[in-house]
Amino acid sequence: MFKKSYVLITPAKNEEAYIEETIKSVISQTILPRKWVIVSDGSIDRTEQIVSKYAAKHDFIRLLRISEKRRRNFRSKVDAINTGYKQLKHIDYEFIGNLDADVSFNSNYYESILEKFQRNARLGIAGGFIFERYNEKFKSRSSNSTRSVAGAIQLFRYECYEAIEGYFPIEIGGEDWCAEVIARINGWQVEAFPEIRIFHHRHTGTPEGGVFRKCFREGLKDFSFGSHPLFEIFKCLRRVKEKPYVVGALLRMCGFIRAYYKREKRVVSDEFVNYLRQEQMYRLKSIFYIPKKL
Repeated sequence: MFKKSYVLITPAKNEEAYIEETIKSVISQTILPRKWVIVSDGSIDRTEQIVSKYAAKHDFIRLLRISEKRRRNFRSKVDAINTGYKQLKHIDYEFIGNLDADVSFNSNYYESILEKFQRNARLGIAGGFIFERYNEKFKSRSSNSTRSVAGAIQLFRYECYEAIEGYFPIEIGGEDWCAEVIARINGWQVEAFPEIRIFHHRHTGTPEGGVFRKCFREGLKDFSFGSHPLFEIFKCLRRVKEKPYVVGALLRMCGFIRAYYKREKRVVSDEFVNYLRQEQMYRLKSIFYIPKKL
């Protein structure tokens, strides 16, 4: 019999505008989590009051407060996740998920994902496709790919999570991407499923620091993870079709080039870089491969 027990961790900092929708989505699941640790990372709005209201009614929800005041960034997010993870040491479960505090989904979301794990014993990380609001309608995010699960909703098989040692706090971000590559290095498969939808309510085009800064930072991040220069050029060309279009693509390339010429230190191992570049070149070859005529 396939076991379906899972736990969730949600890092939350000043999420009063969105977190109630996330909570409503989780408590309506056909298969509830054994435990859900919501880590308030120094929130100064109504986030904690909202969580406390639901925690009083549902014993699987636990609010954990981090009183230290820190800036909202990628490293603090991972620290919050790791703090929540420590609260799960004495609980028996088969799957562990990171869940952002600004998403919502249908009541059978986790049941559907768990069924995907049941069908594939080598599936280590799974999730659905992210949908965001464009002109009052939710549409599939342009960066969605079956090869990658958005960090906002990554669900891990426990053995996979332990093998990769969870998330690593990386100053520039990309902890979810890093986790996926390390999982594949360790022989696990990663897959997102287009038919399973997640609705993301904070648009990725409105990050702290602005969309242009985000584009430049993405180029820095790609370099720090060892992305192949040819693949980076191809990626930037594809980004021309996405907001902020040409400007965004150029800024991303500028970030990559700046890191290259400044010889920035990579945040990953040589093994990681070599594996990632092999994957990227294989993808490029598969895109541009033209079969010979017989």
